[in-house]
Amino acid sequence: MKKDFLLEVLTQELPYKFIPSAIAQLESSFEKFLKENALDYSEIKVYATPRRLAVIINDLSLCQETLVKDIKGPAISVAKNSDGSYAPAAIGFAKKNGAQLSDLYEKDNYIHIKTEIKGKKTSEILKENIETLILKLQGAHFMRWGYNSEKFSRPIEGVVALLGDEIVDLKILDKKSSNKTRGHRYSKNQYVIIDEPKNYIEILKSANVIVDQKERKELIVKEAKKCADENNLEIKFDEMEDLLEEVTFITEFPRAVLCEFDKKYLQIPAIVTTTVMTAHQRYFPLWEKSGKLSNCFITMANFVGDDFSNIKAGNQRVIAARLEDGVFFYQEDTKTKLSDKIDNLKGMTFQKDLGTLFDKTQRIIKLSNKICDKLNVTEKDDILRCAQLSKCDLSTKLVFEFTELQGFIGESYAEFDNEKTNIAKGICEHYFPLSANTMLPSGIEGIVVSLADKIDTICALFISSQYDQKKKRPTGSNDPLGARRAAIGILRIIIENNLNLNLKELFEYSLDLLSKEFNIVLEETTLDDLKEFFNQRLFSMYEKEFSSNTINSICSFNPLENLSDFISRAKIITKFENNKDFIEIKENATRVSRILKNNSLNNPNETLFVLDEEKALFKAIKEHNCPKDNLEEYILSLKSLTLPSSNFFDKVLVMDKDEKIKNNRIALLSLLKEKFDIVCDFEKL
Repeated sequence: MKKDFLLEVLTQELPYKFIPSAIAQLESSFEKFLKENALDYSEIKVYATPRRLAVIINDLSLCQETLVKDIKGPAISVAKNSDGSYAPAAIGFAKKNGAQLSDLYEKDNYIHIKTEIKGKKTSEILKENIETLILKLQGAHFMRWGYNSEKFSRPIEGVVALLGDEIVDLKILDKKSSNKTRGHRYSKNQYVIIDEPKNYIEILKSANVIVDQKERKELIVKEAKKCADENNLEIKFDEMEDLLEEVTFITEFPRAVLCEFDKKYLQIPAIVTTTVMTAHQRYFPLWEKSGKLSNCFITMANFVGDDFSNIKAGNQRVIAARLEDGVFFYQEDTKTKLSDKIDNLKGMTFQKDLGTLFDKTQRIIKLSNKICDKLNVTEKDDILRCAQLSKCDLSTKLVFEFTELQGFIGESYAEFDNEKTNIAKGICEHYFPLSANTMLPSGIEGIVVSLADKIDTICALFISSQYDQKKKRPTGSNDPLGARRAAIGILRIIIENNLNLNLKELFEYSLDLLSKEFNIVLEETTLDDLKEFFNQRLFSMYEKEFSSNTINSICSFNPLENLSDFISRAKIITKFENNKDFIEIKENATRVSRILKNNSLNNPNETLFVLDEEKALFKAIKEHNCPKDNLEEYILSLKSLTLPSSNFFDKVLVMDKDEKIKNNRIALLSLLKEKFDIVCDFEKL
């Protein structure tokens, strides 16, 4: 027999960032728990609101199945006496497992016994394990509440546990289970009784709680779009997925409320207004059909009732106060040109002992110039102007107030000052990508200055840690100045734009600038550590696309010096890895490496060849003249060396007693290894 099971943990308001993680953790932990306890079920559903976490298990068996277990005992040689009777070892084995000697049987030269393990009731298993499953949840800022010694995200206010229509008697912390829960704070039905799990969602709806987060999200979108359409406006949910998720997890009964602010606030850059609304106030901005930002916005109220006047008035007061600050800062900032703010950077520290943002800007200009030369960019005035202005907005009042708008404000102010559009865009885009997988800079100005800025930041971090042990280099848990993100950004920009850049040379140039400017003696290991740091980022970027063996086999080709070669080489090797001919090439190449180890000689003497097989291999190597510039064709051409190589290994003893013959054969294999090494290090593949 089967029944549905419901567990609801009622809490005080949970942090919205914890809720999606809690849903995933509960799904995983309950699935594992049911499997380990051999409890059959059809589906696990997890629901969450700001005040509750709920798990519904459909068609849960009411009892574990009785298991017949085959237990292996001692070997027959020690379990039986010479006369066939059971020895003490067998008698002890039977007694230990609560069996009679007549229950023992022989199998594969060992004594065995079959024992039945009766299944426990599901209600007992749930009672014993539910508290542990809930308290296993992990998240930021867990604390102890009241007199409880265990930590949880927020205080627990109640527990519902039902198996069918029966209450499962259990406790979580100091709260005993029941069939009673609470509705929405403003609902008429403050306390509701859950009769059985299948009615849970609908019963809570009657108490103004949409417990299904997917349904709640769909309702938010529907209500907001309806509100926008009624006012001939548009809402861009595709650009606000994070906000939509946050609002979903801070409401139980979302209601769309249309608000507005004075149109005078539209004079400030739209990015400021939308950031205030989305990041600071959790409002949904609205746009006119023309694409211009509207002075209307939507707030999703977690409210029961029809009178939204107080909610509307309160939110309009808040947004007006926030935007009033924005207008003031904007007016103050635009009293002087962006270019006039360069000197302000002299008073702003970039990093302790590494000068100011003005100093960093000068290095960015020099690095940008160097990158232009490497890319053969001759028209570089706009790029260098972009580099010069790239950090100026950091001294503005708007960026000081809204730090997440660095770059965006710079672009807006540059346009206000009638700088070229491509320069203004580059100022914004030089911060791209903002995270590992987001948009890259699109124009050459943004591309070059972004590379220069990020290279300078990472090199500064590595060189400064030479003399200050408190300044840690990036690790798995420590990422000063966002170095890992910056490194991935550099790699993505170069690879996805197919730029012919040698990163090692740029690192050397940047480290040289820093060491001379701040009179730092560059340690020999700093460049190697920097390269290793980038190699790790590169490998992590492609660990799903290429096997670790493939990546390790091409490390010797210095990937940072030619990233496009690294990617194309990895793709070609991956393409060939299951090819029969390539597998034979790999076997021969690996065999050569193992024989040679570090013994490499050059120029074999043809007159010292004794056997036909070594002569044939030497001839095949000399006749193999395939160009190296097409790796795919080159790999195919190596097939001509497979037969003579295999014959050589079958018939020739390399380590001959005659030292001259031995060294001549080592020299021959060294020539062969050179052919294989053009592809990769086969020994690591």
